[in-house]
Amino acid sequence: MEAFTTLFNQLEQTKSTSEKVALIRAYFETSNPSDSVWALFFLSGYRLKRLITGRMLFEWCQESLQIPEWLMVESYSAVGDKAETISLLMLNTVKTPHPMSLSQWMEERILPLQGQESGVMKQQILAYWKELDSKGIFLLNKILSGSLRIGVSHLLTIQGLSQALQVSKETLSQKLMGTWTPSSAFFESLREENDSHTSLNPYPFYLASPVEEPLDALGDPREWVGEWKWDGIRAQGIHRKGEVALWSRGNELVTSQFPEIAEALLHIPENVVLDGEILAFKEGRSLPFGELQKRLGRKKISASLLSQVPLVLMIYDLLEWEGHDSRSLPFTERRHLLETHLTLSACLQLSPLVIFNDWETVRKKRDEALNNGTEGLILKKKDSSYGVGRKRGQWWKYKTDPQTVDAILMYAQTGHGWRANLYTDYTFGVWHQEELVPIAKAYSGLTQEEIVILDRWIRKHIDETFGPVRKVKPELVFEIAFEGIQASKRHKSGIAFRFPRILRQRNDKTPQECDSLENIKKQFLY
Repeated sequence: MEAFTTLFNQLEQTKSTSEKVALIRAYFETSNPSDSVWALFFLSGYRLKRLITGRMLFEWCQESLQIPEWLMVESYSAVGDKAETISLLMLNTVKTPHPMSLSQWMEERILPLQGQESGVMKQQILAYWKELDSKGIFLLNKILSGSLRIGVSHLLTIQGLSQALQVSKETLSQKLMGTWTPSSAFFESLREENDSHTSLNPYPFYLASPVEEPLDALGDPREWVGEWKWDGIRAQGIHRKGEVALWSRGNELVTSQFPEIAEALLHIPENVVLDGEILAFKEGRSLPFGELQKRLGRKKISASLLSQVPLVLMIYDLLEWEGHDSRSLPFTERRHLLETHLTLSACLQLSPLVIFNDWETVRKKRDEALNNGTEGLILKKKDSSYGVGRKRGQWWKYKTDPQTVDAILMYAQTGHGWRANLYTDYTFGVWHQEELVPIAKAYSGLTQEEIVILDRWIRKHIDETFGPVRKVKPELVFEIAFEGIQASKRHKSGIAFRFPRILRQRNDKTPQECDSLENIKKQFLY
């Protein structure tokens, strides 16, 4: 446990990708398979189902230390995270160290808490806190509450693991897709260079990188082909041995949420894996993402909802054909196989190609995107293989310019990791009948230097405090970009933005010049 806690804190404190890879490599080189597989579980973004709420942990800490409620609340307000607040307060107790490995903690202490009565859990957890230092308590609390997030991408984890095991990143990526159980046997199987996909497990997804230079820099346009960038859920459809599965890019099995697509997959040839986009699709046109959201997270799909929000898997690529990995074939060959052998239906459609001979045509096509319900174009090299992750140079996304509004900074909250002592989480609002109404939260878009400057301003202009949230004077205007907007009954404003982010601070505008809620609805919704 101590070694993993050290790794966790080191990863949280550095922003260097090379240093993160080196830390991960060193951990896997020195840890045994039992500990390594649990570390890999958490580094890969998996979390245990919540065993206990953060609120209950908070209350148990207060009872144990006999601290007044107001002091607990003030402590939480200063820190901004219940797990971290507890870890700092429990420093007042005397530690009775009992060193155990990560796998022992998981398998002998944490997992057995599942299904226990709260009184039993309370006694056990209070005893565990007494054995750990502050960093260990924080990590334990995050694991117990199902909220552990580690500041490292899956790609960096794969790189570090690849260096430690001396196994290719491609092999490891494929083996870690789909479902797997943390065990020393599974970790040892990662060392084997072999065909690793199991019955219904997917392949790693290949992602396009954003175009950041003039299109002319891509070379001869005749070496490229385009597809529309659909706005849905990236997914892989699998048909093997009479069974089908749908996997999202987030490595989630979503077959039951889209029964009509699953049924359609049963009618394509066996031992085939398709890459595509799940869309709400009606009368030959993609519907807004908000329509697709109506289908998400449901265990049962009613007949009326199936009719109201019909779906399609818009197919981009062919990853496996007749049981053979086809990703190394040129794109044109994979596309030919799709066009000549795939059985299409109302729920399985082939994404149409956008053919061009010059870059000016591409620019014009991109401008047509909003009219056909897409976000722009994906440009693919005709001879490109299907890679892993965001390998640059072969696939590019050429998106339309984002939609924007001008909004006022209303609230701020501290972040996590290296941002824990800086106000980096912001809430923005616009005018509605002479009142400011929150419309979006944004966490990205500013440089570190801009964050530090804004943090100083926030600390000097706080009007009110609500737990970890600070209400600030409504004086700063920002341009907020977003990918889409939809009506929402869950928000006071009645609208919800998709992927909101900060483009820039508008020093040239006063708060009175900001957008109004009425104008935003007229411009983007009606």
